[in-house]
Amino acid sequence: MQEALKEAERAFCEDEVPVGAVIVYKDRIIAKAHNQVERLKDPTAHAEIIAITSAANYLGTKWLNEASLYVTIEPCSMCAGALVLSRIKNLYFGACDPKTGACGSVINIVNHKKLNHRIKATKGILEKEACLLLKEFFKKKRKNT
Repeated sequence: MQEALKEAERAFCEDEVPVGAVIVYKDRIIAKAHNQVERLKDPTAHAEIIAITSAANYLGTKWLNEASLYVTIEPCSMCAGALVLSRIKNLYFGACDPKTGACGSVINIVNHKKLNHRIKATKGILEKEACLLLKEFFKKKRKNT
């Protein structure tokens, strides 16, 4: 999760919402990403989506069924859906997202009984650090408007 926080800090420095993601496979980091929505002018350029694409390319497969994702905030519905479709094994996230979180806060896509795959999700990993970075970012945004 420390590496995901470093990615979130990169996003912060690039004036992106500070979300970072890392995918681990066989005890090795195979993908790192941070939000790039503003840079790419792409609403789907979330850290999780970029990391999934990178990991799938690295492994040469669409299935990430033995991999784990570490992300600084609870994935949204788009990202949670992509995680289910990639069949990732584990999800570890820092801060819960009471507005758009799709891993238990608003809805729970990663463990929906009608979907074909469920993900073992663990929340609260380095939660304080992830929350602080998000709070600092939005405080700075409000100050500049």
